[in-house]
Amino acid sequence: MNTRPTTATPKVVMTFSNEAANPPWKLPPPLFNARCRACWFTAALLVLVLASFVSLDLDWAAFASMEAARSMGRFVAEFFPLDLSHDFVRKVGWAAWETLAMSALGTVLAVVLGLALAVPASRMTQHDSAWLRSPTRWLLNALRAIPELVWAALLLISAGLGPMAGTLALALHTSGVLGRLFAEAMENIPTGPGDALRIQGVGPLRVFAFATFPQVLPQLMSYTLYRWENNIRAAAVLGVVGAGGLGQLLSFHMGLFQMNKTATLLVAMLLMVACVDALSFSLRRWLNR
Repeated sequence: MNTRPTTATPKVVMTFSNEAANPPWKLPPPLFNARCRACWFTAALLVLVLASFVSLDLDWAAFASMEAARSMGRFVAEFFPLDLSHDFVRKVGWAAWETLAMSALGTVLAVVLGLALAVPASRMTQHDSAWLRSPTRWLLNALRAIPELVWAALLLISAGLGPMAGTLALALHTSGVLGRLFAEAMENIPTGPGDALRIQGVGPLRVFAFATFPQVLPQLMSYTLYRWENNIRAAAVLGVVGAGGLGQLLSFHMGLFQMNKTATLLVAMLLMVACVDALSFSLRRWLNR
């Protein structure tokens, strides 16, 4: 009698649950929530943008019309051919060097003044009273609240026409920007190295030199290079009020409607800014290695 092994057929038991596939706390939040402050802020910002479009008299139809396109075409055609005469190119080269020197010197002066103001504007430790912090920060706010062009117009009275007023204008405005950035960087560094030196009785000057400054130096250099890039562009514009450099030549030749010379100056500005941007990018990469 042959016997065959019997195999039991497994029973599939299906269970159903009323629970969601994902717990509620793992689901994405709703796009808008009445208790979300960021949502209300975003909604208010959108309303402000829409109100700006409605309140401003923006004639987009005239801007996109064929007549406006033909006028711009005629205006751009006046830029060519560029004035590449020897005497004018030499004048442009000297003005470009003057602009570069204004931006470099103004940035260096701003670094010195900004670092001097950043120390009293920052609280190094929790136990530091920092009684100069608030008035120094008010001074930094005042320096950077006034644009470079306004500083240059004010300094023309005392410094006269030329690059002196432009250099001082860049230094004053940039010192307010860098001073605030330097102060924030000093307050956000780890306090362990400085506390270790203070416990040993080291004075505040040596603590700053051997603990605080080495930690913030790469960040300070990055901020300085970034502001130098901005000062190149600002120095090229300051000449409009008579502060020297490429901007002064640009204002002069545009006023005489010498568009071929204006085009040469614009090309010189673009080349100078591109070279400085590439140099600053390379230096920042080298510092971050």
